[in-house]
Amino acid sequence: MQYQMKIYKNLEDFSPLNNAVVTIGTFDGVHVGHQKILSTLKECAKENGGETVLLTFFPHPRLILHPEDDSLRLISDIEEKVQLLAEAGIDHLIITPFTRDFSNQSPEEYIREVLVDRIGTKKIVIGYDHHFGKDRSGSLNDLLDHAEIYGYTVEEIPEQDINDVAVSSTKIREALIKGDIDAANRYLGYPFQLTGQVIRGNQLGRNIGYPTANLQVHENHKLIPAYGIYAVEAAIIEPIAIKTGPYVPTVPERVLKGMGYIGTRPAIDGVSRSIEIHLFDFKEDIYGKTLRVKFLHFVRHDQWFETMQELIDQMAVDEKKARKLLKMEE
Repeated sequence: MQYQMKIYKNLEDFSPLNNAVVTIGTFDGVHVGHQKILSTLKECAKENGGETVLLTFFPHPRLILHPEDDSLRLISDIEEKVQLLAEAGIDHLIITPFTRDFSNQSPEEYIREVLVDRIGTKKIVIGYDHHFGKDRSGSLNDLLDHAEIYGYTVEEIPEQDINDVAVSSTKIREALIKGDIDAANRYLGYPFQLTGQVIRGNQLGRNIGYPTANLQVHENHKLIPAYGIYAVEAAIIEPIAIKTGPYVPTVPERVLKGMGYIGTRPAIDGVSRSIEIHLFDFKEDIYGKTLRVKFLHFVRHDQWFETMQELIDQMAVDEKKARKLLKMEE
């Protein structure tokens, strides 16, 4: 039987469980630090004969509480996060819309109405630094103080594991901004990815022998790696319809290899950022399709070329290096 994670678009769609083992958070990137927490969650559920529940929020709380701050950059968009959590083996994923009303609940209202009455929490797996409720005034101590009253227990995630989450998130962002894709992927535990729709460009790549798929990334706040050339793998996928119901992790029918470009094309127009993917040995029309691109290796930084021929010559060098990095040739 194929594993299915159940998705709920809001708390009202969720029917309380008899034995819910719950954790809460944004889980941006679902990286190696988060994976430790998810392992603890699953172990607790197994020990207690319960079901795992992850409560997360969309949009990201910072976008609602601090709309004037445009600095937020996400490691994963919501579709990527759903896929990663499904692959991690979570039973129930609640994606509750984050609003000011939701954030204004008192800590006790949040515990009683959300965790106990709505979810049926019997065990909560949470870190010492978790805050919730109005002005983030609720803490681990509130959860512990109300545990006996509401009939649940608390499993505190070790401080080191919580620190690993913060360190990993910071290091992933720093590495991506520098173009250190190897380090970013090490902290993620899987290749960094961008997901978007293939849109029409100016067809220049086709004219110089390197047709590219121009990618329009779905999430406006998605972190985009350093400008440059990367060795990538890509898959054409069906867009994830995030709706209440069972979700099966998708496995692409085929994986395509190629090289990705991020930059302002300084040798051509140098105006706006472009994300372009050249797929090796591939000639199909994929306009309008959704492409998920995994960034495996950094090839070089973006640079200026005096002539179009210099650009073409360099792309031939880039292709050879990318094919070697992707183990397509010796």
